Amino acid sequence: MKIGIHGKEFNRQSVAFIKHIFELLDRYRADLFVSEKFEQHLKTTAFKSFKWKTYKVGQSLKKLDALISIGGDGTLLESVTHIGQAETPILGINTGRLGFLATISREETERALSKLFQRDFTLDQRAMLRLESNNKLFGSLNFALNDCTIVKKDTSSMITVHTFIDGEFLNSYWADGIIISTPTGSTGYSLSCGGPLVFPRSGNFIITPVSPHNLTVRPIVVADSSEISFEIEGRSKKFLVTLDSRTASVDSSVRLKIRKEKFRTNLIQLQGQHYFKTLRQKLNWGLDIRN
Repeated sequence: MKIGIHGKEFNRQSVAFIKHIFELLDRYRADLFVSEKFEQHLKTTAFKSFKWKTYKVGQSLKKLDALISIGGDGTLLESVTHIGQAETPILGINTGRLGFLATISREETERALSKLFQRDFTLDQRAMLRLESNNKLFGSLNFALNDCTIVKKDTSSMITVHTFIDGEFLNSYWADGIIISTPTGSTGYSLSCGGPLVFPRSGNFIITPVSPHNLTVRPIVVADSSEISFEIEGRSKKFLVTLDSRTASVDSSVRLKIRKEKFRTNLIQLQGQHYFKTLRQKLNWGLDIRN
């Protein structure tokens, strides 16, 4: 199998674990393709015995059977930008903390890789959003698995985000900003701002204000077939737009639209894994500290 690998910088305590992953892949005689960024962290004697090819961001990864993301959810979101339209399945091995997307723990890694090479898994298909703008923000990487945000740039006063759904005026948000998230992103920034949890296959976008001036303004769920457009104004001339972990500075002349992306992200799901189980584990549902 042709396997891609992307990861984040790791400390000395993680070297043995990362090396073990490479040993397992070598045992399965995988043809490895390591991201150029991750390769920079593998230039130690521990990895000299392993062979791999290197890929660059923007290079087509359609030839890969799967991509292994080693890190947390942020690393997996980076991996999504590497794959793009190829829709290559992603296996997220969690070396971080929470891990709503990278759900494979260190203890489960050996079993997960065994199932990967047996092709004993299902694909959890996740919808994404696409940002369109008059100045082509983010170039070809104008898609996101989690969310798009429009927020004030500094400690200046609030901004006003005039929001339209399919051309129909929805609201003028007086706030620090707003978040437009996919169901996948509903467990991220949107959740911390009071947004709802939304099941991944529900076919929705969630619009969540960030610190709104008017407390009667609440998050709203709309169909992901909608086109959401924005006009921004404020005392400051600059604002920030983000797509997952990527950020761009814009001014009030920018015109922004969000639609559902045509391609999806495929997350590898092993038997026994499920979105509801992840919620229970990560949010400690049912945990009573008295027991």
